[in-house]
Amino acid sequence: MAPTTDEQDDFLLACRYGDLDDVKQFVDQYGVDAAASVRDDNGNTALHMICGNGHSDLLDYMVSIVPPSLLSSQNTALSTPLHWAALNSHLDVMKKLVEFPKLAGWDEGAQWLVQMMNLDPEGGVKEGESDADPTIGPEGIEIEIEDADGQMAKMQIGGQSS
Repeated sequence: MAPTTDEQDDFLLACRYGDLDDVKQFVDQYGVDAAASVRDDNGNTALHMICGNGHSDLLDYMVSIVPPSLLSSQNTALSTPLHWAALNSHLDVMKKLVEFPKLAGWDEGAQWLVQMMNLDPEGGVKEGESDADPTIGPEGIEIEIEDADGQMAKMQIGGQSS
């Protein structure tokens, strides 16, 4: 038997608020496939909710059971769970996602994140590194991410502060 729309909504709320017992109960009752396929109206998965709210214990549980492809799934705004963790400053969750061995297609993304984190406190580049990256100008990179409620948030990475 498949979960009702209300049960799916309750599951996503349990992921959003970090309720591990309710998440496990949903998985026990409906299975891993049902948990991996639940999406809200904006295409957000359980992992979007978990990562966007910094629930590393719940992330540990879910990544041990869901298909690795869910780790890089995008919502309607093309944001992944990693985007949400970054936007909401959940470093522990970001680390777990980037270091997770089955994170599909994220070797390049992980390298980029590590490279971006090599900036010194004054905003310069550490010795031996090039500051000639044409993709990152003095204004940095501005990204937009859609949250669970459909609101857009802007975030600037790199660049010089004014």
